[in-house]
Amino acid sequence: MARSFIGQATRFSDGAIEEAASKLGCEVAAIRAVIAVESSGGFFGDKRPKILFERHYFSRLTNHKFDAGNPDISSKKPRGYIGGPAEYDRLRRAMALDEPAALQSASWGAFQIMGENWKVCGYSTVDEFIDAMVASEDQQLDAFVRFVKSKKLDDELRRFDWEGFARGYNGSGYKENDYDKKLAAAFAFHRAGGARTSTGRRLLRMGSEGPDVEELQKALGIPIDGDFGPDTKKAVLKFQKAKGLKVDGLVGGDTWKALGI
Repeated sequence: MARSFIGQATRFSDGAIEEAASKLGCEVAAIRAVIAVESSGGFFGDKRPKILFERHYFSRLTNHKFDAGNPDISSKKPRGYIGGPAEYDRLRRAMALDEPAALQSASWGAFQIMGENWKVCGYSTVDEFIDAMVASEDQQLDAFVRFVKSKKLDDELRRFDWEGFARGYNGSGYKENDYDKKLAAAFAFHRAGGARTSTGRRLLRMGSEGPDVEELQKALGIPIDGDFGPDTKKAVLKFQKAKGLKVDGLVGGDTWKALGI
């Protein structure tokens, strides 16, 4: 079918990343680190989703039948990228040969999820997956949450195991591109200042430390030590229940607002 790949291209809504972090039980900074390393945002300036066409995927999915005549878009060897919006030129050439295989051979959006993973992400068809990638960063984020849960990589995100996450997310060649090191560096950056909720506050959970935790403990009227441990979580749960909030022990936008600080 003819496709423009241009939709609303809606950016992340307020609180979307925070909510995704809550679903995965990880810090906002962890998700922002993945975005930073994979894409720095889900769309090109022309409102098409960011993609990278992987010729070795296309070669495999088409049983290598186009390798001889089209080595730049079909090869057992990876890479061959042009980069940026020009990747759509490569994608369209592949689509003319085998559209379903071509769509599955590109990585899509803010999280650069391979189209081949449409079923893993909970979609009924690859076309439904592509429609979601075209629509908004929120839908790209939803696909990421489902992908991470399906691949059981949420544990790695929670404990900041960047080597383990990179291996599961980027494949066995992750070390060639230092994905684990890049993720660790991006996480440290966003945790220090970029990992903020829609209220401008860090998303806090068990294991969080620092001045934000001290401020939280002061607001809750409990001993202040800057360590979000079991006692702090217990106080947070009690506060959330009293205020009619989601009782999950995570201090995100709604809880910060209810605390009034």
